[in-house]
Amino acid sequence: MTLIILRIVVMAIIFGGIFFAVRRIWRDWQKQFKAEETEIHQRDLAERKRPDVITLKRDKDGTFRPPGDDGKP
Repeated sequence: MTLIILRIVVMAIIFGGIFFAVRRIWRDWQKQFKAEETEIHQRDLAERKRPDVITLKRDKDGTFRPPGDDGKP
């Protein structure tokens, strides 16, 4: 009887360790992805402020054009 209880305790400890390890890895990945997204967002915002960057607008036909361009050749 005590052998069965000992097996259950050992299995619970093993599965608990696996669960907490996977949980920690998942949280570390989430932090890394969030940090990368924030860095990319900040880079994009800084890039938009540059004077040589043109913001394109979607026209009625779905084509992206610079503001003031009527799309006629």
